[in-house]
Amino acid sequence: MTIIDDLVRRVPPPATPVDAHADWDAIEAALGTPLPADFKKITRRYGAGQFCGLVSAHPPERLAAQNRDILGEERDYRDDDPEDYPYPLHPEPGGILLWGETGNGERLCWLTEGEPDTWPIVVWQPRGAGWTLHPGGVANFLDGWLSGRTGGVFPTEFTAAAQWFTPFTELAYATVGLSRSNLPPFEARLTALLEALPAARLLMTAGPDASRQDTLAAADGRWHVMYETAYRHQIRFAFPPTDTDLVREAAQRAAPAMGCRLNSSRDAFGDDLGWVQD
Repeated sequence: MTIIDDLVRRVPPPATPVDAHADWDAIEAALGTPLPADFKKITRRYGAGQFCGLVSAHPPERLAAQNRDILGEERDYRDDDPEDYPYPLHPEPGGILLWGETGNGERLCWLTEGEPDTWPIVVWQPRGAGWTLHPGGVANFLDGWLSGRTGGVFPTEFTAAAQWFTPFTELAYATVGLSRSNLPPFEARLTALLEALPAARLLMTAGPDASRQDTLAAADGRWHVMYETAYRHQIRFAFPPTDTDLVREAAQRAAPAMGCRLNSSRDAFGDDLGWVQD
């Protein structure tokens, strides 16, 4: 039994992974280095997508371009603030090599010292915000985080009511701004939201009430929903574009049920969706 077997048992892969097959010889030639075997196996099993609405691995065919573009930009920042960069940046010997990211903006990297299958994982919060080193490869990192075996993986610890993997698909996005609620307890507002959305269930909670982020699934898993007070009082929706009218109706129904007004509605580009009612 391998750590990948443990990961697959914990989080079943999709029946039909998206972009699961890669030309690894070409990818490794473009990067100038072999890659760890566990990353290739995880890609074959899961394909492109996201673990628990948070952690995504970069599509293999984009690894070279993303490392070139992102690390090239970071070298310019390093010239100004070298103390913020405790590790070299690929292709420098032993440098940081990006393999994934989180929805909170952390970059997930290998520290390319020694043989690829021994590379540890580095969680990088950009602009000098912090670096944490985790022994073991991608499979060990993911299984440790999902099982709770490894603490302090990310700055904000998440409590998952379920563990899941979402294959990549094209989604539309909407952020709904809410007024202050006349239902003070966060849990009361969350319960009202769950009742207002179709077939909704709670997946993950994070943070105290004043800085909370709760992740939900709705509409038989087609919608990914985050209710939060961490940055402002709002609900974020990700959904198939064909469900736009249903999401709008659900948001307009949820706000008054939560004791709020729906103050704003914007898409991923910040454009007004026109969901606010008079």
